[in-house]
Amino acid sequence: MTRFLDCRISAVGGELATAVAVNQGTSLGNYGGLAMAELQGAIQGRNVLIATHGFNVNRADGIACLSNWEINNLQLPAGSAFVGLLWPGDSVWAHGLDYPGEPKVADEAGALLGPYLDQYFSGASSISFASHSLGARVVLATIRNMNSAVRRLILMAGAVDDDALTNEFADAAASVGEISVLASKKDEVLSLAFPMGNFFSGIIAVGHPWWRAALGHSGPTTPFPDNFQTPYAIPENWNYQHGDYLHVDVPAAKGLPIPTDIPPNGSPVAAEDVNPDGAYVAGWTEAFSAAVASTRFR
Repeated sequence: MTRFLDCRISAVGGELATAVAVNQGTSLGNYGGLAMAELQGAIQGRNVLIATHGFNVNRADGIACLSNWEINNLQLPAGSAFVGLLWPGDSVWAHGLDYPGEPKVADEAGALLGPYLDQYFSGASSISFASHSLGARVVLATIRNMNSAVRRLILMAGAVDDDALTNEFADAAASVGEISVLASKKDEVLSLAFPMGNFFSGIIAVGHPWWRAALGHSGPTTPFPDNFQTPYAIPENWNYQHGDYLHVDVPAAKGLPIPTDIPPNGSPVAAEDVNPDGAYVAGWTEAFSAAVASTRFR
């Protein structure tokens, strides 16, 4: 069972909760409450990785993709503990058109979570974060609102400005031991939708008011922060898309020869090592993101 921190009120859409709930499950069907004492016992003295989803993900899909990522793909070392994080980055009616207002929700989620982690996760040996898409803003805002130090930060397909680590969230980035990014220039969501959505969010809510690239598309602007780890760019020939990092469905194939770090551009896709004829092997994309996250977490 995957353990979760849940900041949602509703299963679909809805406002941010006023308090964080503690739950466990692998699907909405078996999702239920978890005693705080049990959660604290599970993280006591352990290196904790808290991972969250991105924009336009409801509760059921958040549970499914994060539990799938943990159970079927992550390879965390002994002495580790995984906790999923659910937040209301979706709309019951707008189907993605509400993106300009969601950065504000992400910031508010971070303001709620930071003090919560300081209070209830103090027994952990360390705290690290991994995120997908707009979840980058959630975890960066959380770190900004924490007094505790953060060991690792892994931002996958980050839907924040490419200068976020040295500009808007420079204070949060400075309090992290090591920062990693997974970025793909083939990510059509970030190359097309992000600049326009971010333009309007700068007018309506928060964010830079000008046209900027996304961190998860082109990577961070230079100079990199001193605590930034390279490489970060997924090979362009992999055609790695925005939805490839976290999948809702359980992979059909396990044990793929996934690289433990990011290979250079032009490297063959791991799935092609299994099927030289080029046939698609389900699950290789999220297995890759998990392999890199597992390596950078160590």
